[in-house]
Amino acid sequence: MTRATPEAGAAAARCHGLATPSEWVCRWALLIRPGGRVVDVACGGGRHARYFAARGHPVEAVDRDPQLIAELAGVDGVTARCADLESSPWPYPGEHFAAAVVTNYLHRPLFPHLFAALAPGGVLIYETFAQGNEKFGRPGNPDFLLQPGELLEVVRGVLKVVAYEDLYVAVPRPAMVQRVCAVKPGA
Repeated sequence: MTRATPEAGAAAARCHGLATPSEWVCRWALLIRPGGRVVDVACGGGRHARYFAARGHPVEAVDRDPQLIAELAGVDGVTARCADLESSPWPYPGEHFAAAVVTNYLHRPLFPHLFAALAPGGVLIYETFAQGNEKFGRPGNPDFLLQPGELLEVVRGVLKVVAYEDLYVAVPRPAMVQRVCAVKPGA
């Protein structure tokens, strides 16, 4: 587990923007089997879907915003699906992925689906807001903020943790986040 300082975050801010893939996602992307299928959950504008497709991974990108999904429809290597992950069934029952990527999104009932969707050796790369973020803006509702150590506890006993952080970041904007990279045993 590592800690980052505000100074380190400010330095990274000069290199990354909101459309740029997350540094955390980029750091751990190398663990994903070459050419392995990736699911980008709550993909928003598709920065990670585009990143993985450019790296040769077939990508399933899912989000509830039809406008954002429409923008991804023509991206080579990306299959875009409009689905409300909070009020509809998991859109990939029985399917397996080399990786599941989730950033800036928290809907706790999805965790079992994410774990089941990972193939043996599959990688979960997750990064979202944590308690303390209310000082910096949205989200500030405790229902959408991870409690201290929560993300680590969620994967414990299910996936093998490669890395975990619970810290302040300045990039792409000031926030408190938790992030984990974990692998499903059995590869």
